[in-house]
Amino acid sequence: MLLDHGLLGTGQAVILQPRRIAARLLASRVAHERGVALGQEVGYQVRFENSTSAATRIKFETEGILLRQLIQEPHLPGIQAILFDEFHERHLYGDITLARALDIQERHRPDLILIVMSATLDAGALKQYLHPCAVLTSSGRTFPVSVDYLPKRLGSNSPPAWDLAAEAFSRFSPGDGAKDVLVFMPGGYEISRTIEAIRQTRASKGYVLLPLHGELAPRDQDAAVARYDQPKVVVATNVAETSITIDGVGLVIDSGLARIPRYDPNRGINTLLIEKISRASADQRTGRAGRTAPGQCMRLWSQAEHDERPAQELPEIKRLDLSEVVLTLKAAGIVDLKTFRWLESPGEAALSHAEEMLLDLGALESSGNLTSITPLGHRMLAFPLHPRYARMLIAAAEYGCVYDACLISALTQGRDLVLRRTDPNVESSREDLFGDIVDDGTSDFEILIRAWNFAEANQFQMDALRQVGIHAVTARQVGPLLEQFLRIAKDTGLDVQRSKNNEALRKCILIGFSDRVARRVDEGTLRCTLVHGRRGTLATESVVRNSALLVAAEVREIGGRKGDVNTILSLATAISIEWLQELFPHDVQSAIQVEFDSVTRRVQASSVMRFRDLAVSEKRMEPPPADAAARLLAEEIMSGRLQLPSWDHGVEQWIVRLNLLAQWCPELQLPPIQDDDRRHILEQFCLGSASYRDLKELDVRSAVKSWLSAAQRGLLDQHAPERITLSNGRTPKVTYEAASPPFISLRIQELFGVTQIPRIGMGRVALSVHILAPSMRPVQVTQDLGNFWKEHYPKIKSELKRKYPKHEWR
Repeated sequence: MLLDHGLLGTGQAVILQPRRIAARLLASRVAHERGVALGQEVGYQVRFENSTSAATRIKFETEGILLRQLIQEPHLPGIQAILFDEFHERHLYGDITLARALDIQERHRPDLILIVMSATLDAGALKQYLHPCAVLTSSGRTFPVSVDYLPKRLGSNSPPAWDLAAEAFSRFSPGDGAKDVLVFMPGGYEISRTIEAIRQTRASKGYVLLPLHGELAPRDQDAAVARYDQPKVVVATNVAETSITIDGVGLVIDSGLARIPRYDPNRGINTLLIEKISRASADQRTGRAGRTAPGQCMRLWSQAEHDERPAQELPEIKRLDLSEVVLTLKAAGIVDLKTFRWLESPGEAALSHAEEMLLDLGALESSGNLTSITPLGHRMLAFPLHPRYARMLIAAAEYGCVYDACLISALTQGRDLVLRRTDPNVESSREDLFGDIVDDGTSDFEILIRAWNFAEANQFQMDALRQVGIHAVTARQVGPLLEQFLRIAKDTGLDVQRSKNNEALRKCILIGFSDRVARRVDEGTLRCTLVHGRRGTLATESVVRNSALLVAAEVREIGGRKGDVNTILSLATAISIEWLQELFPHDVQSAIQVEFDSVTRRVQASSVMRFRDLAVSEKRMEPPPADAAARLLAEEIMSGRLQLPSWDHGVEQWIVRLNLLAQWCPELQLPPIQDDDRRHILEQFCLGSASYRDLKELDVRSAVKSWLSAAQRGLLDQHAPERITLSNGRTPKVTYEAASPPFISLRIQELFGVTQIPRIGMGRVALSVHILAPSMRPVQVTQDLGNFWKEHYPKIKSELKRKYPKHEWR
């Protein structure tokens, strides 16, 4: 319509599809409808495949293709309209591409037409996001579809999905005049097993059995949607759920499963794992049977299980690792991700995690609180892979082990290849297969590589693989993934010849997972510390349990009985400090670490080498550096955790005397002792010591008094004396306090004959007298002793004389 009504001018309409197969099949369908050759007026572009020309006006492509084009051509010259199809699926790249397109439209291309469309779209939030915009609705006709469920829940020993599907096909197939059947399975392996299972049924006679998934050759994909004189059974992935219409479907058999992209925190990557679909997806699949006539749908799960399923899938932005998207946005010049025009914000923690990983990989560099892309990051974008594996392949090209890196990448995408819990018979068989690796292994990947080679050599036969505890389905899935990774490597110009350089491969693993470097706490335990302040335990089955330094490609969190979480490190590879210095010279720092051991009450020092924030080596130093040891000991004394016997009340009084006199008589220019000064005095006192034992016998009083010169000490003793001389010849000690006047304490009998107390501080400070009873309890505090004798003493005398008649009373 856009083209025929002249709304494109001389420009192009780009229709974005969430899947490659949909882009190709839809382009083929539209080209057929317009009577043109595919690749001329109508074309498509997906990863590694471009069927367009200069004449192409209508172009179907995947969302990631356009997002990468935005990096090279930020204003999208030659594109007049962008259509976002099947937007309800909320693919991550669809969200991001729409946000970028809106920015371009507002800032540079007001002529750019943007259309967001879907058959099941919740338009409320999107309408507000796109404002101002028009909302158009077109209602189509659908026919009723009856839905049946299994009568009860499936237990743990239930038949495989393909056998259930074959049974449902036999039960529901109407025989003569049968309509087409669409069966939903999660992946290529399940599809092939389903076709074989249906073929074995009597009801399959007269049907054409066809697979449909993204890994098929284009000719085989076309065959699945073609029309035949006889009915057909198409066994498809969720690509047939919304993106592709298969005419004439009267029966849908739904396994209720799909490969759903989700971030796997264990592996630190996005994975496609088989999961149960949501109720909304199940309804979409059911609707495939009601396009041209009333139909039937058989769901291979119970009604109770259906009610427990989530209503809808989370948007990908809420469940995927964002590192690839963040790298793409940085390449497009987005400086601050928090201000990006998100349709639905992914959350600050997810963005921070992605940036942290990209910084570790060297794809980003920090400048203040923001990050920007590096030349290496631009190189990584050339590989349509998760940044970890893009970085690994770049490294593998330098080390000549691209094939092995591709195999490692394929082995980490799915579920565990080697089963963790097995019976004794399996363990015995594994001893023959893996024994030499377990005894002297350098990487757990050696086990996986040998296991996959064994599976391939045995043609993935389930019985043979079961004997050694290898997961047959996972093993089958590695091959296509390996081919895909090798194809990517070839298309980017890398040499994919096989090599046997174990050390080179281990270095590539380290480069891809440098944020998972770990160090064993000690030789007697599997406990480890990791970069970024994390802790974990190396898996007991790991072959690198004798290595002090390792990198873990998988970090699993397992809940304990009491609600605690155990972090298990697996798929580990032994590494060396020399490799860290070679590969990450700017991230390796050496320093002397000095600490106070509160148990031994001693300063301990080590020469520490750190990789980022992880101490990868420590060497004890004796004696510890004198200055650092003195600082730590002084800090322990200042905090009160260490007590110096010789730092007594007399030392504290000397300091208070000094500080008060400096305050009373500033012209004397005496330096007071503040907290920082105390610390400095203590550091000088502790210099040359390494433990509390060294300090206990030292004289701290002399160290404190050395703060003043001899002349200054004379002034202190003169104007803030430790003792004063009274007229009756007594020499009481003066008590100095920071917050109250200085005072002397004497019993009444010791004050007989004294009518006046000497002043201190150059005559500026009067002393208080604490007058005590014979029991040493205070009876009066005064600074005017003459007035005391005259006004107060007679009354006090009469009271005390009765209590203490044997004492002298004048």
